[in-house]
Amino acid sequence: MPTRKRAAPATRGAHASQQAGPGAGDPGTSDIQAADPQSGDPGVSNPGVGDPGRGDLLSVGFLIGLLAGEGHFGGDGRQPQVTLRMHIRHEATFRWLERVFPGGRLYGPYTHGGRSYFQWMARGAYLREHLAPLIHQHRHLLDDYVAARFDTMCRRYTINLDAVASAPPPAGPAVP
Repeated sequence: MPTRKRAAPATRGAHASQQAGPGAGDPGTSDIQAADPQSGDPGVSNPGVGDPGRGDLLSVGFLIGLLAGEGHFGGDGRQPQVTLRMHIRHEATFRWLERVFPGGRLYGPYTHGGRSYFQWMARGAYLREHLAPLIHQHRHLLDDYVAARFDTMCRRYTINLDAVASAPPPAGPAVP
């Protein structure tokens, strides 16, 4: 059975580059930010915080890529969950996820079978109301295999995405 221990905050013993702010090797913290043309807001300075699902386009794309390549869409039989598990060398990425998409929860580090890893999970209201609609809105970025896994999770756990299907794409500069 894996060793279960909540990870310590990144400020303890973390390398300086893992604590640095925008532009210092922190994925998704570029100058490209979602704008809100109705309110005149040019973008958010801390994408996703306070409105988990509004992350800037680069952050959303990075999250979708992580989930497509390393994520698991499933559940425990009672509730759906999205899980991202990676080696502890990716701790900075997990700390970024905690800041930018704060509705998920980070577990670890675990050591099991000679491997050390962190695990980020999204469940409950955050998954149903924020993360699943965000993934659905950008579903066209998923390959057929990942899209089928996502669809199966939504169907199995009756995550209703009908209202999201007609949602307009996020405002802001296009990411090439």
